[in-house]
Amino acid sequence: MSNYLIRLYQDSDYNAVRELFAEGTLEHTQVAFKHGLSLIHIRLFLLAVFFVPFITIGSLTLSCIVFLLVFTGMWFGTKDLYASYVRHALSNDMLDIQKYYLQKDGYCFWVAESLGEVIGMVVAIPSAHPGGENHIELRRMSVAKNHRGRGIAKSLCRTVIDFARERGCSAVVLETTLGHQAAHGLYKSMGFKWQHSTFLKHPLAKFVDFKFFFYKYDIPTSK
Repeated sequence: MSNYLIRLYQDSDYNAVRELFAEGTLEHTQVAFKHGLSLIHIRLFLLAVFFVPFITIGSLTLSCIVFLLVFTGMWFGTKDLYASYVRHALSNDMLDIQKYYLQKDGYCFWVAESLGEVIGMVVAIPSAHPGGENHIELRRMSVAKNHRGRGIAKSLCRTVIDFARERGCSAVVLETTLGHQAAHGLYKSMGFKWQHSTFLKHPLAKFVDFKFFFYKYDIPTSK
């Protein structure tokens, strides 16, 4: 028997879900940064950053300083990719959750609660993607780090699928980033299929290969 429950969002959850969303998103910065460092063009760029000052000026100390400055700048640049996404969400749909998600047809917001604490969240909205007129989009799913591995994410995902099925929708769609590695495995295990990828609209997105991965789950038709 599970010791958590999935319920509708309440106004008293406001601060908890905003914090949960922000922390859950920002923690993936490290994965995205490591991925960036694995790219050939970034490795060549960093080698050039180190060796050009050394060859032109002959100073190993200056080369190290320049390298560290650029390396640090790349880290904060990658972090800003996620931070800008969080800032936009907190000032947009996550600003007035009750109005945005619970007062519109086809929208909904659920939380996972355990012992009075909000430990997970997920939302559903009508899909705005081309060809998705009868689709529901799963968004903002996050589970507190110390409560993962308990099946909470699967329960939240099933909640959205059931919501879409009850509304007569034909599919559930979602977008996630490379940094959410565990999420990719979860979605695939539940029957979601990868469709395509798009870059985040940010000056550094293509340079560090920051992509959104689009998945789709086709709801089985009743016979």
